Amino acid sequence: MAKNGFMSRFSQDIGIDLGTCNTLIYIRGKGIVLNEPSVVAVEKGTNRLVAVGTEAKGMLSRTPRDIIAKRPLRDGVIADPDLTEKMIKYFIQKVAPKNWFFKPRIVIGVPSCITKVEENAVIDSAYKAGARTVKVIAESLAAAIGAGIPIVEPAGHMICDIGGGTTEISVISLKGMVVTRAIRIGGDEFDEAIMRHIRNVHNLIIGDQTAERLKIEIGNASPERTIEKVEIKGNDAITGLPRRFEVDSVEIREALMPSISQIVDEVKKTLSETPPELAADIVERGIVMSGGGALLKGLPKLIAKETGVPVILAEKPLECVAIGSGTYFETMMNSRESSDSVYESLNL
Repeated sequence: MAKNGFMSRFSQDIGIDLGTCNTLIYIRGKGIVLNEPSVVAVEKGTNRLVAVGTEAKGMLSRTPRDIIAKRPLRDGVIADPDLTEKMIKYFIQKVAPKNWFFKPRIVIGVPSCITKVEENAVIDSAYKAGARTVKVIAESLAAAIGAGIPIVEPAGHMICDIGGGTTEISVISLKGMVVTRAIRIGGDEFDEAIMRHIRNVHNLIIGDQTAERLKIEIGNASPERTIEKVEIKGNDAITGLPRRFEVDSVEIREALMPSISQIVDEVKKTLSETPPELAADIVERGIVMSGGGALLKGLPKLIAKETGVPVILAEKPLECVAIGSGTYFETMMNSRESSDSVYESLNL
């Protein structure tokens, strides 16, 4: 214990939001030090690292035949352990001070719906990237801490975190997760829904970056007074030739509604499974939303309307998981969960 306490005093705590779309790193005392796309470019055959993050994202679908650019995570979990390890190691080395004497403690926010095999892949990647100890925690718990929710109180708090690959809804009280539901629907599914709609209705094939732009610029979950329009470019599904097309916000909402409805249903189910005393607290305090998906226009308003419970958007929704992961030990220091063990897991 004395040794662990000494090392904890001089080592650094790092929080990682290992997202399907973006990876964020938080260092205690410094804040968010990295926010880059979760994309890796490697050379075919040799697997030599060519680019990571922002530079690699620019290569997606644009690389020569001898270079592969891809996302090593899918639906919030590791699809390619080797590339994930390279990416984590690259990002940590990019932000880590050269004068660190001790290896850092790393806390990683992961979806609670991942399997033990997937969880171990995350842990192994972090150890190989240079961590002294690794702990994985549920994304919703990390998001709640990062959003400033007083999770140590004997009261019910509800968080809905919509990431790139998953949506996780949890009721938290006394540092623990009382009810948790998670589905593999998030920002990526929103993009795919838009691509499917444009192809099925207009015979136009667009890329995921174009779909993401549509989601951000005119995507919405509730009808708005003003109908917005955006011109896009793609390939005609029949002729294969390039074509321009104008799409409006009403059409994008129609494309997104099946995915949005599933998220709303999960929120309702979570509320229905919540003990009455904690549910009363939530009605009074509201549902906190975090994650990039929470920024979809009109979504907080729609969830509030469908549930009858107030909905509050976190101050920094994109950063909550990383901040909460990085401050986890500080928040839980009076709990047994803060012990500096070498191998800890979700135990949900």
